[in-house]
Amino acid sequence: MPADANRETIERLYTAFGEGNGSAMTACYAPGAHFRDPAFGDLEGDDIGTMWRMLTGRVTDLKIELREHEAEDETGSAHWIARYTFSTGRPVVNDVQAKFRFADGLIADHVDDFDFRRWARQALGPTGNLVALLPPLRAKARAKALGQLQTYKREETGSSV
Repeated sequence: MPADANRETIERLYTAFGEGNGSAMTACYAPGAHFRDPAFGDLEGDDIGTMWRMLTGRVTDLKIELREHEAEDETGSAHWIARYTFSTGRPVVNDVQAKFRFADGLIADHVDDFDFRRWARQALGPTGNLVALLPPLRAKARAKALGQLQTYKREETGSSV
């Protein structure tokens, strides 16, 4: 795909994110896509869209700023900032660097990188430092995020699986 189409896909993704439209975000991904970030770890396929729908469905004051982005024929990147109130009631400003690989104009691989310690401190308060620094607590936080994702998926589909 030409670089212009891939740049447009990045723009569609973050415009939809800013509008709280997780379904439109999901449409930016290729079937069988891969996603990774410090909070959820690795997600594949349908779980990516479920994550975006869950996150956009829960936050009420989300502001997304796409600072810069670029794309080539197969790869791309973005620098974006999310501002929102976490479920703890604490304000978060998350500064994220994203890398993409595209297939036919859709995202096949998406890796978000951010300072997890800074995020955890903002979202969780003083205990966030421990969550970020101690592997067992970090694993517990990731397991909680993945558990919330599975619960949301069951609620979304009306399934008990």
